Amino acid sequence: MKVLAVNPGSTSTKIAVYKDETPLLVRNIRHSVDELSGFPRIIDQFEFRKNLVIDELKANDIPFEFDAIVGRGGLLKPIPGGVYEVNDAMLDDIAHAMRSHACNLGCLIASELAALLPGCRAFIADPGVVDELDEIARITGSPLMPRITIWHALNQRAIARRYAAENNTRYEDLNLIICHLGGGISVGTHCRGRAIDVNNALDGEGPFSPERAGTLPAGQLIDLCYSGRYTRDELKKRISGRAGLAAHLGTTDVPAIVKRIEEGDMHAELVLNAMIYQIARSVGAASVVLYGKIDAILLTGGMAHSEYIISRLQERISFLAPVHVYPGEDELEALALNALGALRGELPIQVYQ
Repeated sequence: MKVLAVNPGSTSTKIAVYKDETPLLVRNIRHSVDELSGFPRIIDQFEFRKNLVIDELKANDIPFEFDAIVGRGGLLKPIPGGVYEVNDAMLDDIAHAMRSHACNLGCLIASELAALLPGCRAFIADPGVVDELDEIARITGSPLMPRITIWHALNQRAIARRYAAENNTRYEDLNLIICHLGGGISVGTHCRGRAIDVNNALDGEGPFSPERAGTLPAGQLIDLCYSGRYTRDELKKRISGRAGLAAHLGTTDVPAIVKRIEEGDMHAELVLNAMIYQIARSVGAASVVLYGKIDAILLTGGMAHSEYIISRLQERISFLAPVHVYPGEDELEALALNALGALRGELPIQVYQ
């Protein structure tokens, strides 16, 4: 079986070609700000990114012959986790998606490229809108605003299965707390194969992150909305994009911030330690969801490479359960393995409605 995996991100398009479980090609195509500035909306980048994928395959002498093409799932309506075949309902919802993110291009690229090949199928797997919350976790203090989940479902699940395999057990038999530490931070509470509680890591819940504000004081936010100082779009950016470390310190580059701290920047030290504190507090909150019965805490994502962050985070949370670190993300591999499982009949193919 040959599978092409496509993972569009804010400033990159990552692709991988797999023959069964063996990667034949893995590429990270980076996009400069200038390249993307000519597109008024993210959806307008579709043809540009699709053609880059085709060109990269040609440049590496990869024949355009695949059994499946799997894209990163977009910001669709809330759905259970798993593998979904791309259909008209999904494409229509993506075309009218309320939230804009490069991940929305994943199913579009997969669908269009698969249509060029007879018998080739187009999939997505574990998109960021996977919603398996316990009903009690949805309730907030206002019936107008129930909790929603937008999180790193694909990577969290991939890391959970990797940890389970390393320990000769199954994800479905474990209680885990998993933290994805990236541009956004998601803290997922996984109870025997289901993410029963997780924050909205995109636009307004949980710890602040390099790019996002996390939970904010509601009254102050309302006052700011009516202050006349910012437009609606500008305030959105103050929650996701120009928030978190970017707002406090003018950068999202954690190694650069650590260097500033080593050179005596006490404000940088306070802000970075505050982020670590908030992550630890979220892990502590997740522990009570599982009644303290936690098999492991897994730390993943780009910031898991930072010894400064991981060491201080472990100091605060290691009393709860064993902590294991999986730096980076395995999203391309996870996409490919999900598609292979679907093609082989090992994973059910779900229908998006």
